[in-house]
Amino acid sequence: MDFLFSNMKEEKKMKKQLLMGLGTLCLCALGGCSSTSHSSKKPDTMKTIGVLQLVQHQSLDATYKGFKEGLAEKGYKEGANLTIDYQNAQNNQDNLKSMSEKLVKEEPDLLLGIATPAAQSLLNETTTIPITVTAVTDLEKAHLVSSNEKPNGNVTGTTDMVPIKKQTDLLLRIVPNAKTIGIMYNTGEANSKIQGELAEKAFKKAGVKVKVLTANSTNDVQQVTKSLAKDVEGIYIPTDNTFSSAASVIGEVAKETKTPIVAGSIDQVKEGGLATIGIDYEQLGKQTGKMAAKILDGKKPSELSIETAENLSLYVNKEMAKALGIDPTTINEAK
Repeated sequence: MDFLFSNMKEEKKMKKQLLMGLGTLCLCALGGCSSTSHSSKKPDTMKTIGVLQLVQHQSLDATYKGFKEGLAEKGYKEGANLTIDYQNAQNNQDNLKSMSEKLVKEEPDLLLGIATPAAQSLLNETTTIPITVTAVTDLEKAHLVSSNEKPNGNVTGTTDMVPIKKQTDLLLRIVPNAKTIGIMYNTGEANSKIQGELAEKAFKKAGVKVKVLTANSTNDVQQVTKSLAKDVEGIYIPTDNTFSSAASVIGEVAKETKTPIVAGSIDQVKEGGLATIGIDYEQLGKQTGKMAAKILDGKKPSELSIETAENLSLYVNKEMAKALGIDPTTINEAK
């Protein structure tokens, strides 16, 4: 009897263990076992962007502002579903290198390079992370893309190539009797060199002599502007980062010497020029932001052709016109 009772007891124990095991299996099937519970978490929808800006000045700052506006219009808002790591190299090559390395190491969903040196620095660090660029005059010549139509890599974006011919014609209409026109830029900036040489050809073709002076840092800009203003009837400045950073200084010299200045961008003219037919950098940045949103949505940079500025407009600095004794209403685009 003891033996039979013992067997019955063992049988009940086994049945109990079997039922507990089946229950555990059911729970795993319905709710997931604790060892794999992390797989049931909701995917992280936060996107990350690393931004590298060459230097702080009005045009590039406006571009970054517009970039965020363009992203927001497409549903990517900083602090909601977007995190941005913004770095400004302050025109220092060592900073460009270290900041690029930092941003790439973070493995963001996207990178933004504002101005040619910043874009090139990012590309030197990665050929896999998507990169958008802006405020770059010629992406092909800067070796950022294979071609503007077919980038064929991890880079795309917007160009700030300005309408050089329209700008040089504008200056010649302002000073129709000019014998010599001055051009100022930093030869160390590829963008500026391209634009400066195109402007020089345009002026010479119009039968005007050209004097070119350059500056490699903002510390030299005031002296270069004063020196050039003495020998010319008007000055042209391309979208140069060095001269843009010192635009207000240039403006003071222009007022003292009564020298009309046509610059590459609207922001430059607001700070210290007379007029331009140029780019609104905030709008250019917004355009770039919308391109970036497409990449965050799944597009590849190689599938997006390089875009030019959608909006060009005549801008006249009325305060400067008054200081130079020029009626701003007489400054018009060519018919």
